Amino acid sequence: MENQETEEVKNFDNLYYIVGLLAGIVIAYIVKGTFLWALIGAVLGLLSAGLFIKKVAPRDVEN
Repeated sequence: MENQETEEVKNFDNLYYIVGLLAGIVIAYIVKGTFLWALIGAVLGLLSAGLFIKKVAPRDVEN
C-alpha cells in the first residue's frame, strides 16, 4: 500500500455565515432603524449565506 498525501481543503463556510449575519443586521438596521428589524435582517442574512453556499458556490466533495 502506498501512502497517499491528501490535500486539506480550507472550509470558509463560517466566514460566509458571519458576513451574511453582519450584513443582514447592518442593512436592516439602516433601512428600518429598529432592533426587531435588525434581528429579522440577521435571519435573512443567514439564509442568504446558506443559499450562497449551497447553490452558488458548492464545493466538490470528492476532490
